[in-house]
Amino acid sequence: MSALYMIFGTLVALGVLVTIHEFGHFWVARRCGVKVLRFSVGFGAPLLRWQDRQGTEFVIAAIPLGGYVKMLDEREGEVPAELLSQAFTRKPVSQRIAIVAAGPLANFILAFAFFWVLALLGSQQVKPVIGAVESGSLAASAGLEVGQEIVAVDGEPTSGWGAVNLQLVRRLGESGTVDLLVREAGFSVDSPRQLQLSQWLQGEAEPDPIKALGISPWRPQVEPVLAELDPEGPASAAGLKVGDRLLALDDVALGDWQQLVDRVRSRPAQPVQLRVQRGEQVFELSLTLAQRGEGAARSGYLGAGVQGGAWPPEMLRQVSFGPLEAVAEGARRTWTMSVLTLDSLKKMLFGELSVKNLSGPITIAKVAGASAESGVGDFLNFLAYLSISLGVLNLLPIPVLDGGHLLFYLVEWARGRPLPERVQAWGMQIGISLIVGVMLLALINDLGRL
Repeated sequence: MSALYMIFGTLVALGVLVTIHEFGHFWVARRCGVKVLRFSVGFGAPLLRWQDRQGTEFVIAAIPLGGYVKMLDEREGEVPAELLSQAFTRKPVSQRIAIVAAGPLANFILAFAFFWVLALLGSQQVKPVIGAVESGSLAASAGLEVGQEIVAVDGEPTSGWGAVNLQLVRRLGESGTVDLLVREAGFSVDSPRQLQLSQWLQGEAEPDPIKALGISPWRPQVEPVLAELDPEGPASAAGLKVGDRLLALDDVALGDWQQLVDRVRSRPAQPVQLRVQRGEQVFELSLTLAQRGEGAARSGYLGAGVQGGAWPPEMLRQVSFGPLEAVAEGARRTWTMSVLTLDSLKKMLFGELSVKNLSGPITIAKVAGASAESGVGDFLNFLAYLSISLGVLNLLPIPVLDGGHLLFYLVEWARGRPLPERVQAWGMQIGISLIVGVMLLALINDLGRL
């Protein structure tokens, strides 16, 4: 079933985002009087094709990995004299800029629309209450304690752990202070705390900001009674069954499932001894844990799960917005994620953030499938983030991308004439090399995660 969700999620994500992006170019080109010859979603052999009254051919092609809008252009062949006024190259530079910028702009508008819908629908969030603080950690040094709720990070309110994580992600690779506001249980007065950072998590391949602070979120206690097993995992291979209660791991008693999770993750590919209760019978069982990830991201894997515990109502928060409030919230989230995406790219460029965080098509497909399986809200959230990423990346001043074309046209506008063809050709070659290099790096990262 997960494979079906992955295929469905990827096709829908690519189809929607590419169509909206290309529609932005198409819509503005039409308004500027440019003749559009073809609007294609996908590449390769056409699966469906039709024409409208203005002679534009619409195509849905076999390879759904992009799309394009083909306009009448003198650079691509001779244009009949009677159609010269409809050629892209004959339009004022201001109109050409508008046509090129319309694609990325459409992606930002789409993300805003999704965030607006999500704000209207509302969400139930877990209050960011601290469940444990690791001794000697950044959190302990800042005076954070069990039971405190984190109500703001760097002045931004945090309604749930997702908001806390987002604000901390913005500080990856940086030095300085992070300002927190915390609230003690049963009190309404907020107290300030400061985290001291020094090149925080710089170079980490898969940073976990909350864990890196030495904080564990509060969660309801869950008994270590198995409710599911990975048929390919070590637990199933060793003979564990659904309903088994795990009493101890290497003679350390287990009163809570999280204890087991933490100890298993810290012991990749190592042998362990389990004490198991099955009905009235108690017995010992040996197995070797599997390994997930590589390098510093290595973790142990048992291949077993439990039934989640019930959250008490006082630990949950319902967050929703009215129609007008949702507009402001949608705009805020679109701006925040756009700035975060651009800032992350800058940090990768200057070595403050590991380039291993760059994701390619395999990771996108996996996340698309997981979010589609999780529900409509999570899938819309994923589409909004991906749409922003597409918009930001396309605006980078790299020839071949929309941002590269915008750079050429802005220079033309400033100097009163286009750049020499020779210079534009060099730029295109450099741009293609950069894009191919980044795509290969992202694909290598994907394969490494597998």
